Amino acid sequence: MTSSIKSIMNENVLDKTVLVRADLNIPISSGNISDQSRVERVIPTINFLKSSGAKIVICSHLGRPNGKYNKNYTLKPLVEILSNILETNVRFSNSCLGQEALEIKTSLKAGEILLLENVRFHKEEINNSLSFAKKLSEGCDLFVNDAFSCSHRAHSSLHAITNFLPSYSGKLMDEEIKALTSVLSSPIKPVAALVGGAKISTKINIIEHLITKMDYLIIGGAMANTFLVAEGLDVGKSLFEKDSVNIAKSILKESRKINCEIILPIDVVVSKSFETNGDTKIVSSNMIPLDMMALDVGPKTIKKVSSIFENIKTLLWNGPLGAFELEPFGEGTFSLARRASNLTTSNNLITVAGGGDTSSALNKAGVSDTFTYISSAGGAFLEWLEGIELPAISVLSNNK
Repeated sequence: MTSSIKSIMNENVLDKTVLVRADLNIPISSGNISDQSRVERVIPTINFLKSSGAKIVICSHLGRPNGKYNKNYTLKPLVEILSNILETNVRFSNSCLGQEALEIKTSLKAGEILLLENVRFHKEEINNSLSFAKKLSEGCDLFVNDAFSCSHRAHSSLHAITNFLPSYSGKLMDEEIKALTSVLSSPIKPVAALVGGAKISTKINIIEHLITKMDYLIIGGAMANTFLVAEGLDVGKSLFEKDSVNIAKSILKESRKINCEIILPIDVVVSKSFETNGDTKIVSSNMIPLDMMALDVGPKTIKKVSSIFENIKTLLWNGPLGAFELEPFGEGTFSLARRASNLTTSNNLITVAGGGDTSSALNKAGVSDTFTYISSAGGAFLEWLEGIELPAISVLSNNK
């Protein structure tokens, strides 16, 4: 599917007005921005277009303003950030549609940049309206989707827009697709996936898809407890999903049929309470006390998973192995993240990570710069892991 997508990085864009759909959905409170990493990840595409003589129009959403103007969700605070990073004066339109936007678009000179106001100030955006997309496309020659993290949504600025402009992927989109293809479609084997988090119910489809692709599936976090119960073990007060035990049993059975080895914790860190620096001890997974809960994997599990890392070539990482937000329950996640990082640095392992709390956990482990690739996407990353065709990417494939 993705092989037919055309990248803007291979195109002549001189004097073309290029509409770039970015994901600038970043935390803004009272005009203050706490994390601008999503802005920084779209900069290589913008810089390419700028240096190639394109006229650049950027559109994005921010938050959920429910189809009407809300000052708390204006993109205006991003003008200064973009201007500083790009070392140029970024212009701003108070609406993504209409006369003001069109006039600025048509007045742009080569290398100049316009940021449009939040596309979600219009309810037509999330309705995938063709008329909205047509108005958004006015004054533009080409469309670039550089928002993989939004591409699981069939919204107007991502999907319907491709009906009106020749459409391409941006550099960030290219990198995301390449990374995910490298672990799911054409991995260097042996390949393993580490899947953590609280609930198996939210990741059933992912796990069912991954066992058909992986040599090993390492399961951690509270969802591992459900699998331990499925294996006939008592997990004490540990969080597990009673309604998902039978599903876990069927996944374990199916994995054995197709030769995907599922790795569960063999020892765990337990505590009577879910609190920072409470009393803990390490027990075997089949010896969890009735009045205690498992909150992290233990040293034997860390050693076992480390040895798997040393014998594989590709690793997909999604989710933490324990309650990493609280001391000392991040040790399993952090130790294994550092081991994966070291193997990546020594060119012995390809590591691709993403989704949910993963970036936060890897940041805390101090390995974000050394993994082969860390996806900026949440929902889109997870849907890709399920094998779902993302609507805003499939239309790029269809584009002629």
